[in-house]
Amino acid sequence: MAAEAAPPSSSPSATGANPGRNPKRKRKPKPKAAGPSTLNPNWAQLQSKLPQRPASTHLGKRKHDAGPPPQRPTSAEPSPPAEAEVKLEPTSDDASLTKAVAIDCEMVGVGSDGGKSALGRVTLVNSFGNVVYDEYVRAVERIVDYRTHISGIRPKHMNKAKEFWVVQKEVAELIKGRILVGHALPNDLKVLLLSHPKKDIRDTSEYEIFRRERKRRSLKDLAAEVLGAKIQQSEHCPIEDARAAMFIYNKHKKGWEKNMKEQFRFKKKLKKRGKKKPAESNVNDPNIPTVLL
Repeated sequence: MAAEAAPPSSSPSATGANPGRNPKRKRKPKPKAAGPSTLNPNWAQLQSKLPQRPASTHLGKRKHDAGPPPQRPTSAEPSPPAEAEVKLEPTSDDASLTKAVAIDCEMVGVGSDGGKSALGRVTLVNSFGNVVYDEYVRAVERIVDYRTHISGIRPKHMNKAKEFWVVQKEVAELIKGRILVGHALPNDLKVLLLSHPKKDIRDTSEYEIFRRERKRRSLKDLAAEVLGAKIQQSEHCPIEDARAAMFIYNKHKKGWEKNMKEQFRFKKKLKKRGKKKPAESNVNDPNIPTVLL
């Protein structure tokens, strides 16, 4: 059986093979390759005179072929400016009475619990939106609730208020023979104890094209949609409300007036037909005795 091989020994004889070599001595670093300037002092000057070749990209294309580099956005794009709020202001300096006038009334509460409405202020504007009449009114009955949060009327306003009967007479004279524009006009005419010919009434709450699903809409809603104006944000202003109604009417005046003419023309035809039918039917009616002369 062969004897096992002895493991290699780490005896001093292994290092003693080269007695002149010191194992602790560090190797000297290799000298760096000399640059062109070391080999030739005029290399930098010569290199500047040589034609420069443009550097190439990793795809092998020249930089000038790749086009300008994309610019990084320095800041976020500005958002579009918000729409300016529309203010209801007169369109002319003309403050004369025009063919059409708009009215708005503010009410106060009278009666035992303040639930009954009475006239507290009335305003009229012309077609241009200029005020032609604006008066506070002293109610006939004692005011229980000023309804300030809506009407804007306060007790101090009653110091310069006119008597109801005076205001009623002045308003009646101003609107006589004119087109009366407003919103929910029956309420305004009711507190004024006045009436107005139906053919001369232009009520923005009743005009068919302004309704939504055949329901009346508020003046605030119509002003926002038709005029782009915000009204009645807190206390109501009768000047602003009357202007809103007038400007809505002006915007749809042509179609509105055409519609009104067609309606009244149709009603007249119905009335004529209604008068003719009984007269024609009476000729052959056996229940009516025939008079023989």
